[in-house]
Amino acid sequence: MDETRKESAKKYEKIKLTVNITESVISFVLLILFLWFGYSKKLELYAYSITANPYLALVIYGLVIGIISSIVSFPVDYVFGYRLEHKFGLSNLTFFGWIGEKAKGALVGSIIAAPIAFLFYWLISSYALWWLYLACIVWVYSVLLAQIAPVLIFPLFYKFTPIENEELKDKLMALCNKAGFKVSGIYKFNMSKTTKKANAAFTGMGKTKRIILGDTLLETFTEKEIETVFAHELGHYKRGHITKNIFISLFGTFIGLFVMSQIYIKLLPVFGFTQPYEIGALLLLAVIAAIYSFLTSPLTAGISRKFEFEADRYAIDTTHDPDSLESTMKKLAEQNLADDEPNRLVEFWSYSHPSIKRRIEAARSYFKARYQAV
Repeated sequence: MDETRKESAKKYEKIKLTVNITESVISFVLLILFLWFGYSKKLELYAYSITANPYLALVIYGLVIGIISSIVSFPVDYVFGYRLEHKFGLSNLTFFGWIGEKAKGALVGSIIAAPIAFLFYWLISSYALWWLYLACIVWVYSVLLAQIAPVLIFPLFYKFTPIENEELKDKLMALCNKAGFKVSGIYKFNMSKTTKKANAAFTGMGKTKRIILGDTLLETFTEKEIETVFAHELGHYKRGHITKNIFISLFGTFIGLFVMSQIYIKLLPVFGFTQPYEIGALLLLAVIAAIYSFLTSPLTAGISRKFEFEADRYAIDTTHDPDSLESTMKKLAEQNLADDEPNRLVEFWSYSHPSIKRRIEAARSYFKARYQAV
């Protein structure tokens, strides 16, 4: 990446980080004030003035909160979610296309979240151990979503087609066979519909397992580099990261909901609530969940980075080509405008992937130690 691009990447990352921190702090303060001054309780009473059914009241409360949140956050989303991406040459969306994608995402997200929201409210209204039952349901639901997402959810946002380059497809299938990986297909998706960035991912479980490659990746990377990316994604499977993440998610969900439930019960009277199932009090639980997520970010991000290093090493073992891995990482950094050497604290706290520079250094060291050691 040339110096001009590096400066742009650092500026881009700095703006995003500053905005995310500022927005999070302001949102946290506003939510606490909303709870402290009783507006959440008043909104609950307003919902009950329309209907006596607690589930319909929950829907009304959620809709009002969602609308208010969207109105308040829209200017920030527009300036830093739409304009910023265009300023740095990363977005392909028109304004109305951007609005459409956000609306579609909100609608699909609401449909996915609704069953869990209703089950959660029933559990918290009926059982003292609601957090335990909820953890079980959330885990099963997340596994189910992982299975159906590639065939039912992702196609709502992108068009998926089998890759057309037969020679490349044969090479990638050979890598799958070598890894003992049964895949339902290797697909490209029209990532260029929304962005100039490039990406690839392993998705699905069981019969829906597939590897997806962005068209931006297929069009701008060499076959060697695509093989490296593909080998990296296979590395997640071969090193058992999918299974490990399932059990980490299970353990984390149980621990997290238990801790949050205990804090929630103790803080209820502080904000004027007496029962955990009061609709106005649920916003307090959401705030606690956000804080818990922030505090545990270094752990979850650290585990994710460890898995990325392991997948890189698998790619090296498979291709024996550290040069292609390095060129791939540099191209990804340039195309995605990623800071190749971010602040160490920021990387430690929030980066799910290691920085590009550290990935290249780690891969070079691994190749040298394993294949060039005398």
